[in-house]
Amino acid sequence: MSTRSKVALEPAFILHHYPYRDSSLLLEVFARGYGRVGLVARGARSARARWRGQLENFRPLLLSWSLRGELGTLTGLEVPVTSGVPAGRRLLSAYYLNELILRLLARHDPHPEVFDAYAEAIRDIDVAEEPALRIFEKRLLQALGYGLLLVHEADSGLPIENDAWYEYLPERGPVRRAQAGKQGIFLRGSSLTALQREQLADPACCREVKRLMRAALSLYLGSRPLKTREVLRQLATLSDREPDTVPRTGIN
Repeated sequence: MSTRSKVALEPAFILHHYPYRDSSLLLEVFARGYGRVGLVARGARSARARWRGQLENFRPLLLSWSLRGELGTLTGLEVPVTSGVPAGRRLLSAYYLNELILRLLARHDPHPEVFDAYAEAIRDIDVAEEPALRIFEKRLLQALGYGLLLVHEADSGLPIENDAWYEYLPERGPVRRAQAGKQGIFLRGSSLTALQREQLADPACCREVKRLMRAALSLYLGSRPLKTREVLRQLATLSDREPDTVPRTGIN
């Protein structure tokens, strides 16, 4: 027999929502102390909805719910602070973060460190889009037990040298090379150090780190493409007819 649990005013974000039955919404919620949770917001699409206009993605919320089994019922909502949400091209990057969480985190598996990293990325994405995405990706992999080797060479164990070139071998780590090659994932040691320190202001460094993070994430995302990447491809096709219509984003 399933037991019912009640949660009050838990810090959370809404990752996605779907129409549910006649007038309700099915919410995919990311809660700090509970991980991903599925909630039904009853009557949320009706004209007199209790939470009309408040169930927005990317906005910090305090949610209350009652849970029995896999699916819960939303019972309360507070908006602790007034904050903006990403806009324009950065909105697609914010959806990319949501998609990573939906694909890589299991339901009811708490990851407060990932929640904090997500909240920081959503806050910073309008100011420094590329660094915000790369730092979140790094922290997400680390929280899942797939942290990258960034401080010493995989084969020798020697410390990373900023002036040296490295080939990052998936599931092994950085191996020193005489120069960058045409095939593989090549980075300067300074880029590995910058990622480790989460100091990614240099555009060249960001480009190198982006290639590394894409390769690292692909090991765990599987063959099914990310929807946000598909949207970018469709926009790229459109741009062949209408130049300058594709938003530049940091999506991996």
